[in-house]
Amino acid sequence: MTYALLKLMHVIGAILIGGGLIGVWLADLRSRQLRDLEPFAEAVRNIAVFYDGVVVPGAILLLVSGAWMIWKFFGGWAFVKLPWLAGMVALFAFEFIEGNTITRLYFTRLRRLAQEALAAGKFTPALIAARAEAVPTFTHFLDLPILFLIVALGTLKPDTWTLFLAGSLIALGVAAFLTLLIPRLYSWAPGRQPTRGTLGR
Repeated sequence: MTYALLKLMHVIGAILIGGGLIGVWLADLRSRQLRDLEPFAEAVRNIAVFYDGVVVPGAILLLVSGAWMIWKFFGGWAFVKLPWLAGMVALFAFEFIEGNTITRLYFTRLRRLAQEALAAGKFTPALIAARAEAVPTFTHFLDLPILFLIVALGTLKPDTWTLFLAGSLIALGVAAFLTLLIPRLYSWAPGRQPTRGTLGR
């Protein structure tokens, strides 16, 4: 009964994280399409809502239930002998640390800069510069591919490290591709600063 309840908690946590990250992805994409300041600020606010209201609770639920199951049913530190489980733990730890430092802090700063821009009545240079930063963009686009890899490891349970290594390389490649592609698709034209009241794609 304990295992079933923990597994249920684990599944709910994974669903929350997946749904939250998809919401973050869509809100971020929408913010890149906008040229009007008020909808832009609202899209950025939605990113924070999805992160704080859905992703973080899901991550905490996943962490608690996963650690409990490993301690009680997989022999504690003996999990390192299972490539699929050790890979899941390693990827989750990376995502938990990265998501709550680089990515989440970046979107928190972006939300603050958007509010300052609203008060100023125009897109500020600081906001435009922050929107163009490459590192947090890359880590943001890395979130979903890593989550898919974690789910693949937990579903297929491979007894070698091949899936972990190949999946990690694919995830990095997808994130790098999106980091180069998406900002180019929705970049602001040179010499044309987006202003209040101008909406474009």
